[in-house]
Amino acid sequence: MALAHSDVIEKKSSIDLKTQAFIGGNYTNSLSGKTFESISPVDGNLIAQVAECDVEDINNAVNAARTVFEKGSWSRMAPSKRKKILFNFADLMKKNILELGLLETMNMGKPITRATGDIAACVNCTKWYAEAIDKLYDDVAPTGDNLIATITKEPLGVVGAVTPWNFPLLMACWKFAPALATGNSFILKPAEQSPLSALRVAELAMEAGIPEGVFNVVPGFGPTAGKALGTHMDVDKLGFTGSTEVGRYFLSYSGESNMKRVSLECGGKSPNIIFGDAPDLDFAAKMAADGMFGNSGQVCDAPSRLLIQKSIKDEFLEKVVEYSKPWLPSDPFDPKTLMGSIVDQTQTERILDYIDKGKSEGANVLTGGDQVMQDTGGYYVNPTVFKDVKNEMTVAKDEIFGPVLCAIDFENEDEALQIANDTHYGLNAMIWSNDLNKVHKLAKRIKSGKVLINSVSDGDMSLPHGGYKQSGFGRDKSLEALGQYTQTKLTLIEIK
Repeated sequence: MALAHSDVIEKKSSIDLKTQAFIGGNYTNSLSGKTFESISPVDGNLIAQVAECDVEDINNAVNAARTVFEKGSWSRMAPSKRKKILFNFADLMKKNILELGLLETMNMGKPITRATGDIAACVNCTKWYAEAIDKLYDDVAPTGDNLIATITKEPLGVVGAVTPWNFPLLMACWKFAPALATGNSFILKPAEQSPLSALRVAELAMEAGIPEGVFNVVPGFGPTAGKALGTHMDVDKLGFTGSTEVGRYFLSYSGESNMKRVSLECGGKSPNIIFGDAPDLDFAAKMAADGMFGNSGQVCDAPSRLLIQKSIKDEFLEKVVEYSKPWLPSDPFDPKTLMGSIVDQTQTERILDYIDKGKSEGANVLTGGDQVMQDTGGYYVNPTVFKDVKNEMTVAKDEIFGPVLCAIDFENEDEALQIANDTHYGLNAMIWSNDLNKVHKLAKRIKSGKVLINSVSDGDMSLPHGGYKQSGFGRDKSLEALGQYTQTKLTLIEIK
């Protein structure tokens, strides 16, 4: 959507913030009465006090979700009717796209044009799963004449999700859309840095016709609300997107409680491999910059390790630096801005510490490496490109989650493969080459949930998203996600 800066500011001033938890179809304070501060990284100012939920609030949300699930008003609703309601839900998100986008810009500093683009992706995601509802059939197994055996998919029951701050509503939508489509009740614990769009969208779910208690939002902190959701004996499945460290907690919570299903997407340190025979070095360099600095580098599958064949290293890095220039941070509320802020002070300090560590370990900064716009009160870091990086350096091993690109050179495809796989992560990989034999062999040997060849496009909802190794397991998006929110039942009838 085309936006004018004045329209953005006008809309921002009129937003009615939703700051209470949404449980059982109603906004409500936390039972303890506690709140936490929602601080905007755009300018460091307080946005609002948000309800701080903990164990008892989670209990209430689970009770509401379980009650409506057993009642069957959503779980046993005719698929065609559930489909219609989810289309209504998607249309309401589209109708309120600027408001929802602004809430995300206010919460985590995402440029408004990118934020509204994320909401448009939520609309598409919800419609995609709504459309799938009445296209999926159960099975009848081959048997003898005296038997009828049906294999059916049933909703799990109560699904919990703990989602990150970098794509506040989109990462939630990748979970709630398939969960709702398959008839489950849903409880969302958004990141404490960015709860506002989730709290607003819960109201839209009710307005669309989703029954009370089916869609709940409980803002709070990981060690309290998140843990309570993960250890609850009446939650049937927990979906998580975030750090590997926290992902391990949810695996433990499952074992400590009812062995609930868990799906995890836990970040990455993705290789972007540039061979000398890449079809278009200019385009590859632009995509290297765009892929790394979009969303201020706060992207789980960002191509943060740039592997460049030595024969083109200097030429290619010059191009990358040039294509980094449009990504200088600016006002997130200006529709022309490409790169906004870092989510908060803690993350900003983390990024700057990694930049210092990269320098101390022998990497050299080609561009960026500094905090800027400090007079705004917000948190902004320039796009940063390191050269002379070795894969054993800290900046090449750890997920920095900021606008820091690490360039590593290699001689041949065997060395490129060794470097690419020398990581705990395995979420994404990119290869740029005109040699079909080479890229096909490499793609099969790279340990990654995605391998993109001469492309950065994987946004279509029909394409699964998820990782290998410590990037987690399970898949968001595509029909594969639906299987994570259903269980298989065999019904065998013997005919006398």
